[in-house]
Amino acid sequence: MTIQHLVCNLIEVKALDDSDGQMRFSGYGAVFGNVDSYGDVIKKGAFKDTLRDAKSSGIYPAMLSQHGGWGLTADDMTPIGLWDSLEEDDTGLKLEGIFAETQRGKEMYTLMKMTPRPAISGLSIGYIAKEYSIGTKPDEPRRTLKKVDLMEISPVTFPANGKARVQSVKNALSIRDLEGALRDVGLSQAEAKALLAGGYKALNQRDVESVQGLDDIVSQIKRNTAMLATS
Repeated sequence: MTIQHLVCNLIEVKALDDSDGQMRFSGYGAVFGNVDSYGDVIKKGAFKDTLRDAKSSGIYPAMLSQHGGWGLTADDMTPIGLWDSLEEDDTGLKLEGIFAETQRGKEMYTLMKMTPRPAISGLSIGYIAKEYSIGTKPDEPRRTLKKVDLMEISPVTFPANGKARVQSVKNALSIRDLEGALRDVGLSQAEAKALLAGGYKALNQRDVESVQGLDDIVSQIKRNTAMLATS
């Protein structure tokens, strides 16, 4: 059987602190009831068997880049990360992924985080249609997909379905990264740890006033913390 594709856009990219240092993002790989540019629509429950099998076997759909391109080399078909969570909700196929600490994983993560807009603006599923009905009227979808085998989910450049999108991308910013930034502007390791643990009050005021750029770094930490609290 031929693997077919359904492509979905990004909705927004949020820069969030992720204390475990992993390059995470989340969103929807497909939206139920939305006709894509190929004329297909997916019904709720279409992924049920795939998700059940994945959870029982531990073998999840692959995360490729651009569906593996032409599939001519080993790199094309080498995953760029893994899907950490997949589930159906009332909207569609909700997912969370982690990019690998490889050149291609880091590249995709960087492109997805770019401002003022992401350079990579889509997600797409690769699937085998197992059960579907054919539309018989002009105003009906070409196919209504009732059951599919989900093979892979890819970040892609060119979207076709405007509703299923990535909702957040988390910054891989760890406590060690913050300590490093504080030490770069002149704090000792002990002072950096004290500032992160207790704020300005943990430092000698004379030391605070003498460190150029410290206010900017602390302001950035506060912004990241605020974004986490409202997400």
